[in-house]
Amino acid sequence: MAPSDFVQAARAAEQEMRAVFPPTPLLRNDHLSDRFGANIWLKREDLSPVRSYKLRGAFNAMRKVIPEKSVFVCASAGNHAQGVAFMCRHFGVQGVVFMPVTTPQQKIQKTRMFGGEHVEIRLVGDYFDNTLSEAQAFCTAAGAHFLSPFDDEDVIEGQASVAVEIEAQLGRIPDRIILPVGGGGLSSGARSFFGDSCAYTFVEPTGAQSLGCALKEGAPVDVSPINSFVDGAAVAKLGARTFDRLRGVAPRDVIHLSEDRICTTIVEMLNVEGIVLEPAGALAIEALSDLAEEIRGKTVVCIASGGNFDFERLPEVKERAQRYSGVKKYFILRLPQRPGALKEFLNILGPDDDIARFEYLKKSARNFGSVLIGIETTRPENFARFLSELDAAGFTYTDITNDETLAQFVI
Repeated sequence: MAPSDFVQAARAAEQEMRAVFPPTPLLRNDHLSDRFGANIWLKREDLSPVRSYKLRGAFNAMRKVIPEKSVFVCASAGNHAQGVAFMCRHFGVQGVVFMPVTTPQQKIQKTRMFGGEHVEIRLVGDYFDNTLSEAQAFCTAAGAHFLSPFDDEDVIEGQASVAVEIEAQLGRIPDRIILPVGGGGLSSGARSFFGDSCAYTFVEPTGAQSLGCALKEGAPVDVSPINSFVDGAAVAKLGARTFDRLRGVAPRDVIHLSEDRICTTIVEMLNVEGIVLEPAGALAIEALSDLAEEIRGKTVVCIASGGNFDFERLPEVKERAQRYSGVKKYFILRLPQRPGALKEFLNILGPDDDIARFEYLKKSARNFGSVLIGIETTRPENFARFLSELDAAGFTYTDITNDETLAQFVI
């Protein structure tokens, strides 16, 4: 499809969507604009009917094949499943959604709520690869239409409607657009629509660098095993069709952010702005810090791609954010087994230090015991004084804050 044809098709898809849901807001964010000395806008896909942009691609792909096809199949444990379910009910067709057995009940219930009687949910396999193969086998046997979450030209065209709305709402093309990347449907759609008219930054989680590795190798490659924390962007292999549209991206325009770092933005946007974002939805906003010099004085649009956040994850998100920010640390402390030793340790704590965890692990010797201790403070710099006084007092300790293996077992 020629670039001009794609632009027209994306505009047509966006117009068709207006019979189903209104454009998501494009809102200037004063907090971020003041912080970075730029004109920062957030495209709030977290405010769509299913709290993500995924229903756009599902809508466009389904409308192209109805009424020839009346049964649709997808494999998903998250936003794609909910978008497909919503559109099955809208079009009055049947959907079969395959999900891993390990899918949280909250996501299953939301998919069922959006689809109602039009959707059947099948829990198959412990891992997504198993779920996907079962879904595709069923689809072939039933003669149904498989709805890919990203590697489909109609899905890409549908996701490009985000860019159509941005141009209309802003009244111009932004100087830079910052996009999260998983399988590449949203990013390839936006880039195909805007072309060379603006600068791009593509953001991936460190634990799932599907675009970065594809650009390096010249083709999509499987980057398994991946870290699934940023579930909306944790994709092991970029789509073949999406890569065809992204292959010209310069590696310098791809940013990788650690999962813990992303948590700092989730917490900040919730506490400061009252905006609930899922990890993938926070990627574009967190990347602003890496672009501070480049974006000063520019008009920048960040895609807040989704807000399907399970609040049961909030303690983990807060924990990760504190550890990344350096205001929370964990130690294995070798505590002498004598009267007054604990009091001596407690007296080392400063006025802004707090014990968040204290647990005897074992008695490592007759006169010593190992203690797991977590310390929270208000500023990272406070730990320099604390550790200096700990050393001066002769305490033996090991900082395990960034030891991922130990953290899995004791934190």
